[in-house]
Amino acid sequence: MLWVKAFHLFFMISWFAGIFYLPRLFVYHALSEEPTVQEQLKIMERKLYRFVTPMMWLTISLGLWMLYAYAWAAFSSMGWLHLKITLVIALVVYHFYCGYLVKRFAANQNYRSHVWYRWFNEVPVLLLLPIVILTIVKPF
Repeated sequence: MLWVKAFHLFFMISWFAGIFYLPRLFVYHALSEEPTVQEQLKIMERKLYRFVTPMMWLTISLGLWMLYAYAWAAFSSMGWLHLKITLVIALVVYHFYCGYLVKRFAANQNYRSHVWYRWFNEVPVLLLLPIVILTIVKPF
């Protein structure tokens, strides 16, 4: 089971690397007025989203595997795990919203400023910290 945990962690790190960088591309895209730069950013956004989406699914699949193997019997009494899963679901919603934004940028339909994307870029950080704390500390 340690192999499953190791791969779960690897794919989670890969997913977060992408989910940290993609909104940063949105910031640059919203700032850019050069058509050639915008076209390059569209390609980068699309390719990055396509790369990190399987990382998300692998992270979730291995997490469910560990849940079933380790904690299924005790799941009802693990409040920390309920909260962690809730935060992961919020992260998945964020991920799919990023996919929606990729499509908006690709269609030249962005109506938000680079400042909005700078704040949007902080959401995964705000989710990652409690997820890690809940996983390691298991406070309740």
